[in-house]
Amino acid sequence: MYRFMFKAHIVRSALKVSLFVGSVLNVINNGEQLWVQHSASWWHVAMNFAVPYLVSSYSSARTEADRFP
Repeated sequence: MYRFMFKAHIVRSALKVSLFVGSVLNVINNGEQLWVQHSASWWHVAMNFAVPYLVSSYSSARTEADRFP
């Protein structure tokens, strides 16, 4: 199933989801710190993008693996 996670169309789709959802999560989680010009934790910023990417690519790969066993 993991071989599907690296297909080009799944990676592109997951990157789009990650950019949108990660941006929204960063505004929600770090918005106040950024508004007053304090630094945000780079670990938290990175995780706000990584988690949606992993969830999206995994769910897409799982769906494709179920359709094409």
